[in-house]
Amino acid sequence: MEQYKQDFIRFMVESDVLKFGDFTLKSGRKSPFFMNAGAYNTGSQLRRLGEAYAHAIHDRFGLDFDVIFGPAYKGIPLAVVAAEALSALYGREIRYCANRKEEKDHGDKGALLGTALHGGDRVLIIEDVTTSGKSIEETVPIIRSQADVEIIGLMVSLNREEKGLHSDLSALDEIRETWGFPAHAIVTMHEVVEVLSGLDVNGRVLIDESVRHAIDEYYSQYGAVSAGE
Repeated sequence: MEQYKQDFIRFMVESDVLKFGDFTLKSGRKSPFFMNAGAYNTGSQLRRLGEAYAHAIHDRFGLDFDVIFGPAYKGIPLAVVAAEALSALYGREIRYCANRKEEKDHGDKGALLGTALHGGDRVLIIEDVTTSGKSIEETVPIIRSQADVEIIGLMVSLNREEKGLHSDLSALDEIRETWGFPAHAIVTMHEVVEVLSGLDVNGRVLIDESVRHAIDEYYSQYGAVSAGE
């Protein structure tokens, strides 16, 4: 496993973004783990978050694209920090763009923040985590209404690897099949378990035998089927 992935997994835990316990998700499912990207709230955390996205974007999509699009609201800071990190780490100037929830009718008018979209732009969408694909259903039409662009894919931070509400595929696989572009994550939950099982983090083993059993039970019920299977 790449070093940046291992570092990112520990970083999520140290930032109190990834937690283990007993959580009820928006879907109603009882989950033994939970991710809250809103817990990234300091300058150093945002810098490291941007660097993790930049490494993963470089690995999965390369640097031959023009715009990072962050859906409002959580996607806005992600687009900003990822664009900054791509410049700092790889010397690639990528424009950032985001949508407004309500279109502005004065001053800097329009539906977008950041750069305008132009015909021929290659656009990468960035989000924190996708569990149902609903946000993409809202985001893609917004992007395509602005110009004749090519959406090259979606990058999220964590692939929960659980089936969606309407199929046995994961949300990322459903996006690939529905929209025709690839969807990747910095890390998968399988990689999280691989790194953290039995590992002491700040004096505590986060995934001990009981937590590992709870995770295995969760995936026996909700684990996604690969699109290739």
